[in-house]
Amino acid sequence: MTEPKLISGNSNRPLANSIARRMSMHRGMSVGLVDARVERFNDQEIFVEVFENVRGEDMYIIQSTSNPANDNLMELLIMTDALRRSSADRITAVIPYFGYARQDRRAKARTPISAKLVANLLTEAGVGRVLTMDLHAAQIQGFFDIPVDNLYASPIFALDIEHHFRGRLNEVTVVSPDVGGVARARELAQRIGCGLAIVDKRRVKAGEVAEMTVIGDVSGQTCIIVDDICDTAGTLCKAAEVLMQGGAKEVHSYITHGVLSGPAVERVTKSVMKSLVITDSIEPTAAVKAAKNIRIVPTAPMFAQAIMNIWSGTSVSSLFDAETLGPIYEGMYSRG
Repeated sequence: MTEPKLISGNSNRPLANSIARRMSMHRGMSVGLVDARVERFNDQEIFVEVFENVRGEDMYIIQSTSNPANDNLMELLIMTDALRRSSADRITAVIPYFGYARQDRRAKARTPISAKLVANLLTEAGVGRVLTMDLHAAQIQGFFDIPVDNLYASPIFALDIEHHFRGRLNEVTVVSPDVGGVARARELAQRIGCGLAIVDKRRVKAGEVAEMTVIGDVSGQTCIIVDDICDTAGTLCKAAEVLMQGGAKEVHSYITHGVLSGPAVERVTKSVMKSLVITDSIEPTAAVKAAKNIRIVPTAPMFAQAIMNIWSGTSVSSLFDAETLGPIYEGMYSRG
């Protein structure tokens, strides 16, 4: 059986290197990234050249389609084409953050369903399987006619919360920042055995929240807002304020994908939130790393194990269980 081989674009090379290191620990042998160059000509046209033989290999392209979304998506497509034409046996696109996922339906007339278009592009380019994390809408898996493994950050967040709030979990309430995220918040609340609240928001128009109401009792509670994407952080910071006005003792947020565009970092830094925890599915900027109340949890252990399970034909969904995931993160979160 051939060994799994990793190759990375430019969107999140630190995460790709971390996944390779974790796989080296699993395999007991050095696993590195395939030597390749992903460059741009003077007119910004993307060029890919793979310097190693990949004929008959099981290839995993690690590439988030984050900002700049179009450039990173084109890198992924062109790398796929290069590997397919080099006779790679199977190509899996490891997309920690799947861009265009918010365009998953026609909310208005004469608008695209861009998530479906991206799914078609990936399939036609030669991708045989997709591995991603916390898709904005679960039904996007159905946009593909190839297998899609959608990992969840909530098991990692549960370990982190149990570690950092040990001894006071009875004071913790998980909060969904909108009605659409209730299922995600409820799942995390069940994992850590705490209560659930909802922030109901009403918009006048896109990007503008007119009113927010807390559904549930948060008085004297440590509130943890959970969501999949934080873009400009306007709604998140407003929700934190409403919770504090509702009597919450303190507010923390756990967000899978820290897009954090525009004034987001400044807003989070000045907000009433004590901490914002994000994953490294998107490479953090210097401003994000410097922010005192933003903390980053790694996804490399989970992605490395998922790749190993796909390669060996074993269960990926087993990673959703604390009994399986706990030992993988044992060095970070002790349960004693």
